[in-house]
Amino acid sequence: MWASDPPTYKALLDRYQIQYDNAIRSGEISPFLYPQNTFNAAILLLFLLIPTSRPRLRQYARYPAFALIVYFSITTIKDCRSMFCALGFGIGLMTAWGMLWSATLMLINDAPTEFKRIEKRKQQVKEHSAQKDRLNGQVDGASSSAVDMDEKSLSHRQSPDQDGHVGAQNGASRKGDNPWIENHTIKRIGPLAWQTYPLNSFLDRLDWIVDIVTNFRGMGWNWCISGLPAPPTWVQKQLQETEDNQPSKYDTHVAPNGIVRYHDLNTLLKQKAMTFIIGYLVLDACKVVMMMDPYFWGLMGRRPPTYLPELIRTSPPLLRAYRLLLSLCGIHTALQTIFALGPLFFAGIVGPKLMGVRAEPWMFPDTYGSFSNVLDKGLGGWWGGWWHQTFRFAFSEPSRWAVEKIGWDRHTLKAKALQLFVAFALSGMLHGCGSYTQLPTTRPFKGPFLFFFSQPVGIILQRILCITLKRVGILDKIPKWIRQTSNFVYVHVWFYFTGPLLTDDFSKGGVWLFEPIPISLIRGLGFGLKGEGWWCWGGRVLRWHQGERWWQSGIAI
Repeated sequence: MWASDPPTYKALLDRYQIQYDNAIRSGEISPFLYPQNTFNAAILLLFLLIPTSRPRLRQYARYPAFALIVYFSITTIKDCRSMFCALGFGIGLMTAWGMLWSATLMLINDAPTEFKRIEKRKQQVKEHSAQKDRLNGQVDGASSSAVDMDEKSLSHRQSPDQDGHVGAQNGASRKGDNPWIENHTIKRIGPLAWQTYPLNSFLDRLDWIVDIVTNFRGMGWNWCISGLPAPPTWVQKQLQETEDNQPSKYDTHVAPNGIVRYHDLNTLLKQKAMTFIIGYLVLDACKVVMMMDPYFWGLMGRRPPTYLPELIRTSPPLLRAYRLLLSLCGIHTALQTIFALGPLFFAGIVGPKLMGVRAEPWMFPDTYGSFSNVLDKGLGGWWGGWWHQTFRFAFSEPSRWAVEKIGWDRHTLKAKALQLFVAFALSGMLHGCGSYTQLPTTRPFKGPFLFFFSQPVGIILQRILCITLKRVGILDKIPKWIRQTSNFVYVHVWFYFTGPLLTDDFSKGGVWLFEPIPISLIRGLGFGLKGEGWWCWGGRVLRWHQGERWWQSGIAI
């Protein structure tokens, strides 16, 4: 691309800035603009806001609304870029995710009629006579009775048990025309119950919709993904009051895959604060080390950094393994650190007083499972138990729908294989779109997509090998530590050959050029590159973009 390599990664960023500005002026690309490039999300919210009491309108609007979402999403992926390469990756990834998530909530499922969440029931609070009632030792029957949020939001119909969670029953007492209710305060202080799609209150409906659109794992919902711990026993007992199901015998706060659910706020905040602090420091170290190696700038085939031992520098296999491990460390640490911010903000700062159940500590289980999943189950345990399951529901729903339409038993080998390939193909599509929307030249199909689409092959091969060994009577005779060692070796050998499809594309796209932290202790103490110091952030992040027409102007990212 250039006549000579840039001397530093910051010089490379300057070249990308010039390339970006020239492409914007020529009309080759456009910046990601707010609010124009968020129309797809707005359409999803508007569609979900259509009350279920108007089924004909919802049916007529469903497919045109989804078509508009697809149109705006494809336009964004095709045209929009960002000067910050990692943000460019996010544009493609999240826009493609928006299409997939919209299909999951609008087409594959009908979210307003099929889904429900755990919420505190509303009660009537008789403000002026409460003190008098307490003095008399009496409780006003009306003020202490739980009343539904609306006529249909807390019902009593039985809902199937899902992944260890207590099933739900829907329906509740109606408010009717009771004038007492109209003249008294209604507060969300009652026991927990299942809340279906609210009809009477627009704010309740908006809150319900925003929650389902932003809650990817479904904690506290009846569609919660497998692998998350069940709610605490006290939650299940309150839900049991409106149904016949029994709560779980044990209040297990650790799921079989090792994901931890927290009992109290202090434990949650301490754990997440520690995760954030450690992640912050590790990201600082990763950034410093990576920027000493031109490979992480996206310059392939350059000499490895001199700080590496000669054994690694002169050995292509060891050099590849080193770069793969450093990339894995960067990816895992970045995700862990970002995911820790949610509990710290919503549970620690906003709190249950403002957010209710959404800010309770049990609503924030860990993102990653135990690494023992990898040792016990190999490559399948890596992706299905240890790695984060943020997108699992949307990845699995299309294949579930397809299997049901075909008429296959979902427990058969062919059904499981279809589900596996569809899920990883969708993951490859998301990451491929992220690769496509980066400013530098990348290989979306031959890189990220092929990496993820190859993972089912490795899982199935290992599964076939295990089944074969078990049938001939060998597997059960092998000591556990040997089986675990074999799984560990198989997984990492597999990633040694397939990992560069993803990590090379990350480097070419400039993902690692992004500055993840504002203040660097390592660089402030003089261990970074020449000219680096304490403060790391800079450049234009948000700015006003003036287009030729008014609809081409907005806040550019």
